[in-house]
Amino acid sequence: MSPQDHSTSTVRTARMAGLAYLLQIPLGIFGVLSVPNALVVSGNLGMTASNILSHELLFRLSMVSAILCSLDTIVTAFLLYKLLKSVNRIQAISMLAFTVVVAPIAMINELNHAAVLVLLKSPDYAALFSVTQLQGLLSLFLNLHTYGIQIVGIFWGLWLFPMGYLVFKSTFIPKVIGVLLIIGCLAYLVDFATFFTFPQFDMRLTQYTFLGEILMVLWLLIRGVNVERWKKHSVE
Repeated sequence: MSPQDHSTSTVRTARMAGLAYLLQIPLGIFGVLSVPNALVVSGNLGMTASNILSHELLFRLSMVSAILCSLDTIVTAFLLYKLLKSVNRIQAISMLAFTVVVAPIAMINELNHAAVLVLLKSPDYAALFSVTQLQGLLSLFLNLHTYGIQIVGIFWGLWLFPMGYLVFKSTFIPKVIGVLLIIGCLAYLVDFATFFTFPQFDMRLTQYTFLGEILMVLWLLIRGVNVERWKKHSVE
């Protein structure tokens, strides 16, 4: 491969990583946040069940979206690994490993939402359980899904640390983005600890620390990487 082709390939990888990273945003918002928050009414299982049955396709699409988001995370990490491994291969591998862990956990967690649909749609369960028992099971699976999201959040955060480190140590992506990514990692871990220790405390730091990821996406899509500086890392 000629030097020019190699440079073009590097820029293409950066843009593909940015595009894959960008795709996580609508998939995650739709599948993990928007639809569940719109359909699940806190403290009102009857209304929640009615909402899910009335918008069954939307609920199913949110499950698909959450699963696709998990798979897309692996694609993003693999492309970033190709881009950043020249900075520190061990850190790049750990970044990729965290996403390989998070994807199956996130996908398995969607079984809790699938269980909600099975309970609501199957006449066998309606005959087997009383209304109170059925609502109790619905509450159980919905709560398990919420807890599952928080567990997934550990790895959503952990993959940001090696990524932030690699960006900070590189000379072809601004160091400030690396710092913000590491802050984002710490916010995910604090939110996880807070949720399990003080569940009544409903403020989440991750609502305010996503700037690093947004800037990372924009930089990869718009600027790509400084190829000359990237080459210096690749030959060291």
